[in-house]
Amino acid sequence: MMFAPLEGWRHVKVTDRHAAVDYGQVLKELSDVHFPSAEKIVLVQDNLSTHTTASLYAAFPAEEARRLAKRFEWHYTPKHGSWLDMAESELGVLSSQCLSRRIPNKQILEREVAAWQTYRNKHHAKADWQFTTDDARVRLKRLYPLF
Repeated sequence: MMFAPLEGWRHVKVTDRHAAVDYGQVLKELSDVHFPSAEKIVLVQDNLSTHTTASLYAAFPAEEARRLAKRFEWHYTPKHGSWLDMAESELGVLSSQCLSRRIPNKQILEREVAAWQTYRNKHHAKADWQFTTDDARVRLKRLYPLF
């Protein structure tokens, strides 16, 4: 799931696995297809082992991996805070609105996800994010250092 919440844009990629090479390919698509003119692309993601610059090096020669890595600004949610990742929230919306039934094969899954994605993008569905810094200080206080 690639999600630009302020733009109301998302792109879902259906893959057979969650390998580093797959993630590297998704990042290249995000960089070169969806946001080719962006100076810097900010990634907010969970701590899945494939969500690193190493995935770019697994997928591409070093020169290309370096070029892509420089395009991104990497931010990770706390270890037990993937719910802070808006793409995770958008995946929840996808699951409840589109995937809450048995889908018999990958071809139908891709078609259903594409239809959902087109509808959400057409209507510029944005994240209604109401989690404030003050909320974070209360809910995540165990993650902050004590002074």
